[in-house]
Amino acid sequence: MRITRVLSAALLTLGLAVAPAAAASSPSPSPSDDSGAPTEAGTSFRTATEIDQGQQATAGASTGDYLYWSFPADAGQRPTVKATVKLPDTHAGETWQIDVYDGLRRRQACQYGAQTRTAAQSTASVDLACTMRTVRAWSETWANDPLPGTYYIRLTVTGLQSSDLGQPVDASVQVDSKDIGGAAAVDGSLAKPLVPGIATTSEKSDSDEDSGRAQAALSSIEPDGGWASGWWSDRWVWTGIGGILAALAGIGGYALTRGSGRPARAPSGM
Repeated sequence: MRITRVLSAALLTLGLAVAPAAAASSPSPSPSDDSGAPTEAGTSFRTATEIDQGQQATAGASTGDYLYWSFPADAGQRPTVKATVKLPDTHAGETWQIDVYDGLRRRQACQYGAQTRTAAQSTASVDLACTMRTVRAWSETWANDPLPGTYYIRLTVTGLQSSDLGQPVDASVQVDSKDIGGAAAVDGSLAKPLVPGIATTSEKSDSDEDSGRAQAALSSIEPDGGWASGWWSDRWVWTGIGGILAALAGIGGYALTRGSGRPARAPSGM
């Protein structure tokens, strides 16, 4: 009887411990408007609100909050992140900044765009932009090149007076990409895109050792048509056209230099 009571208590404790993890494995979707665009932002990488490219997301917040969104980017794309912050009617000078991180939490450099901007006193809004480098299909492990996967947007104020802390603001972000094509193609591809886990699920197996092991759940948003395989690009088309032109040039050069054949006055061979 004593052994039975001990086992029952252990199973009850295990059930209480697993219940919160199971509840966290299915995060509730972010509120959205009639068009399907999110109307809230996350407060960390783990709770970042997912948005698709070409979709404008909005959020209401307080000055001093960290706002996070995430979006997918595939090889050959050059994403441009734009953000607008509507400020209160009365405020002192404020400096806002937008940062972009990849799935490994590495901060990505901006090729151009006003990544940091200071709003003068009583300015109605501030506009920010960051055009990333072209996403590569493959890169060296030590490099900080952007790779296919999920990217994070972080919007926050970096400089303000204490009197403005906590004032309400309205933020909106949108991501658009330019397809660079074969000019950015490389000879290689990733085994899997850099898509981090936004939650954990319980992985069940036949053995007791692996039962209940936490497994990362992937992002629910991916590029249209799925992630690219990484080996095909329009560079193959231009390579084929170049090969055909080179063959035609060789044939033309031979036709021009081979002459009309054996001269009529040439002595015949013995």
